[in-house]
Amino acid sequence: MVETFEDGGGFVRPGALHWSRRLLRKTIHLLSYHLILKRESTRVSHAAGFRLIVRPTVFHPRYFLTSEFLAAFIGGLDLSGRRTLDVGTGTGILALAAARAGAANVIALDINPHAARTAADNAQTNGLGDRVTALCSNLLSALAPRPLFDVILSNPPYFPGEPRDLADRAWHAGLDYRHVASLFDEARDRLAPGGRIYLVLSSLSDLDYLGALIGRAGFHARLVAKRWILIEYLFIYELQAPRSFMIAPS
Repeated sequence: MVETFEDGGGFVRPGALHWSRRLLRKTIHLLSYHLILKRESTRVSHAAGFRLIVRPTVFHPRYFLTSEFLAAFIGGLDLSGRRTLDVGTGTGILALAAARAGAANVIALDINPHAARTAADNAQTNGLGDRVTALCSNLLSALAPRPLFDVILSNPPYFPGEPRDLADRAWHAGLDYRHVASLFDEARDRLAPGGRIYLVLSSLSDLDYLGALIGRAGFHARLVAKRWILIEYLFIYELQAPRSFMIAPS
């Protein structure tokens, strides 16, 4: 098992990961990539109480448990009337969970156009199409500076390394996390005063590096949920920007 500890800011940092677990992670990814991520057929699945279509190249929430873990956590929040953003939406499961938790409107973003289309279709199928809007976007680049959001959700790719293709972008974030490095700065600039960010990471991520990116953007991280699955801990963090970083309402 991976040993972890919390630093003073609430950010969990991993101890040494045994070589056998690193090898197992690589093996699991290789099998997942060829058997799940690279599949050529559209599937229908059920996760977090939703009926979801999963198009080719789209992150599958039944096989990769991070999205369902965060969706369950979102279900315990009161998002009544909140303006919500889901970055890296995949099937749209987090956006749907936010709408079910009472969010007034949810924008769901994904760099994968197949994912954006899938999220839009799943919102309609689950009767939430009037409150969920899906867009193809590299992080938050497709959004205007306003409006600001009360809650931002993300299940980002959290493994370092260059993705093989579009499907693998759901798993690998590039060298030095270059594909998601600006996520926290972009999210901070569109977070309403008093807003929160919730994201899920893994003990197999480079948490020291990601923690530095989060801190550089001015956020305080608080661990709010943890779950052990097979070879890793999944962590859900709540990020809150200090007042000096918050943007005044327009």
